[in-house]
Amino acid sequence: MRIAALFLWIMVPIGFWWAYAVYGTPHLVLSYRFHDNGDIYNPLAHRRYINCDYLGVHGWITVPAVEENCPWVRFFKVNS
Repeated sequence: MRIAALFLWIMVPIGFWWAYAVYGTPHLVLSYRFHDNGDIYNPLAHRRYINCDYLGVHGWITVPAVEENCPWVRFFKVNS
C-alpha cells in the first residue's frame, strides 16, 4: 500500500492533461461587437452581440456570438 501511495501524485498531471484534451484551455472575452438599437451609452439597453474576441494561451480568437451573447470565459482546443 505504501508503494501505491508514492505513485498517486501521477493522477494530478494526468487529470490536467485529460481536462486539456477534453475541454481545451480557458480564454477570456476582452472585446466584442454588438447592435445597440441606437442607445450605445446606456448600460441597461438590450444588446445583440455579433462577434466575441477571446484572449488566451493560443492568442486572440474571434468567434460568432452564442445566441446573441458572449460568455466571459470559453474553452478552446488548439485546432478549433
